[in-house]
Amino acid sequence: MPIFALDKDLWFPPPHLAEPDGVLAIGGDLTPGRLLLAYRHGIFPWYEDGPIVWWCPDPRMVLFPDELKISKSMRPIFNKAGTTEGFRFSVNTAFAQVIHACKTVLRPGQESTWITDEVERAYIRMHSLGHAHSAEVWKDDELVGGLYGIRMGRVFFGESMFSLVSNASRFAFIQYVQLLKKEGVALIDCQVQTDYLESMGARMIDREEFLLRLKELIP
Repeated sequence: MPIFALDKDLWFPPPHLAEPDGVLAIGGDLTPGRLLLAYRHGIFPWYEDGPIVWWCPDPRMVLFPDELKISKSMRPIFNKAGTTEGFRFSVNTAFAQVIHACKTVLRPGQESTWITDEVERAYIRMHSLGHAHSAEVWKDDELVGGLYGIRMGRVFFGESMFSLVSNASRFAFIQYVQLLKKEGVALIDCQVQTDYLESMGARMIDREEFLLRLKELIP
């Protein structure tokens, strides 16, 4: 099946035409209009060098907020939260810092990042328009962990997270999922499978089910 090449017009091929590995199209741009169109249809950009690559994998890893798992080992960390010895949590106070840290803090076994300068600028622009959001974790007034993603309707599309100290990103994720649940979010897109996300309750669902839920949850 051919990979579709995008032009300046705002369009995407139907997600079910994606390659077996999830690749759907290449090219286009990262303008707010195209990004919003992509997420609405379960499509996201993920690439390192060269043209933009758009994905819609099947199956899809998601987290339903009611299924969030909090391990016993996190209890002491939550008990200390807000004290001088613990983490402090915030939302949308340091978006640019969070995405830059996601870009520059490499994970074990990782040699490069998919967050290019182009991606960084695009999502900072999305944040300024109210579409992209960040959750931050602080220790002694230093940013030590966080995550960012896109919010549309009752769906949050997670993009990336980082941690400079043990459990900081896990703390950010759990706190933010609990907040999103209170705000009525019913689905969190985790994109692709990782053991890390699975340990917190995320699971795989068919792409068809995922896309149906997007139609129900995004006005």
